[in-house]
Amino acid sequence: QVRLGESGGGTVQAGGSLRLSCEASEYMYCMAWFRQAPGKEREGVAGIERNGLTSYADAVQGRFIISIDNTKNTLYLQMNSLKPEDTAMYYCAADCPAARWVLVGQPADFPYWGQGTQVTVSS
Repeated sequence: QVRLGESGGGTVQAGGSLRLSCEASEYMYCMAWFRQAPGKEREGVAGIERNGLTSYADAVQGRFIISIDNTKNTLYLQMNSLKPEDTAMYYCAADCPAARWVLVGQPADFPYWGQGTQVTVSS
């Protein structure tokens, strides 16, 4: 059974930064971050393949950086210049055929999910 565990969420003021981590119990070729705000659908944030290919949602392009530590099977999301609209529960997900699947696919396409970590950005 694949296990994904997120950490690093919290409350930060607008303009601040947070770094999320997601530890996977085994190797996953492609991993991604999703988020879900209250009353809204879950949306893709960023995806990454082991070869380094990445994909970002327009709303976070240039502010968020997704990375993966191949030695630890750990996924990261560095979030900079945070805005109140970034407030959401953030979820780690795997596996996917390609990084762009976080944007062109559906959450149901990802078989493995973490429990989520809350990010709150105050204005």
